[in-house]
Order: sequence, then C-alpha cells, then structure tokens
Amino acid sequence: MVEIVPITAAHIESFHRTLDCVARERRYLSFVQAPPLESTRAFILNNIHEGYPQFVALSAGEVVGWCDVTPKSGPIDARVGVLGMGLLPQFRHQGLGRRLMDASLEAARAAGFSRVELTVYRGNTNAIRLYQKAGFLLKAVQPREAGNDGFDRTLLVMALALDARG
Repeated sequence: MVEIVPITAAHIESFHRTLDCVARERRYLSFVQAPPLESTRAFILNNIHEGYPQFVALSAGEVVGWCDVTPKSGPIDARVGVLGMGLLPQFRHQGLGRRLMDASLEAARAAGFSRVELTVYRGNTNAIRLYQKAGFLLKAVQPREAGNDGFDRTLLVMALALDARG
C-alpha cells in the first residue's frame, strides 16, 4: 500500500533518488538530473521550516513520488504558489498523482495561497489531463522546439484559483 504523507527530513535521501530518476527520463522536468543532495536537502528543510506544502508517496518506506507547492519569488506574487510533482514510472496510472496533488492543494489553501500555477510540457498528456480534472486552466503557451526524440516540449502554463482573489 502506498501512503501519502508530509515530507520530513528522514525522506530527503529517498526523495533525492526519486527526483533523479524522474529527471533522467528527460520528459517531465526542466532538468536532466537531480540537483546535488545538499541543495535538495536545503530546499526540503526550507519547505518544512516555512510550512510550504510538500507531500510524498511512500511504498515500503521509500519515496516513490512527490508534490510540492512553493511560493513564486517576489512580494507581489507571495500568495501565488508553483506546483511541482513527479512519480516513479512503475507507480504512475494508479491515482497517486491525484492523491499527492489533492493533499498539496488542500495544504496550499490552508497556508493562504490564493492561486497555484504550474508548467507542463504539451507532450505530457497524462499530466495535462490530471491537472484539467483538478480544475487547472490553460493560461499561456510558450512554444519550443521538439527534442531529438520528437517529444513536444512546448510549455503550457496552467493555473488554479484557490480563493476568490486567485
């Protein structure tokens, strides 16, 4: 059974391995490998300290997926969150992405975020459907050339209002 829990310091190394695996697929994230472990540790510890929503999916005690909402930089956008998420390939298409996202969005609303934004590659049709089902709306399209593999890396910007101000 896979459980969805808030991230803790004890999950950092397992999270880092999962992040690296998803990044190396070169289809879902904007980087091709995880940042150094210490950078990842600092990011997670800051999220915990600041109370930013970050949930992980655990299977047999190992992180197999995550979803986080962190604020955009700058005081004007302080109440706007940016959603990031990923799942190991063998844990996709089981409803875990939706469970992770629902937990993170509920926590983001409770933390005072008014809107959550994300970017997704147009070729990532499964994620786009997930975001649309959750109520995210398309806000912008940023064209890019397809990679050598033919995967459409056009960026879609999507947003979800969490309150009337969002």
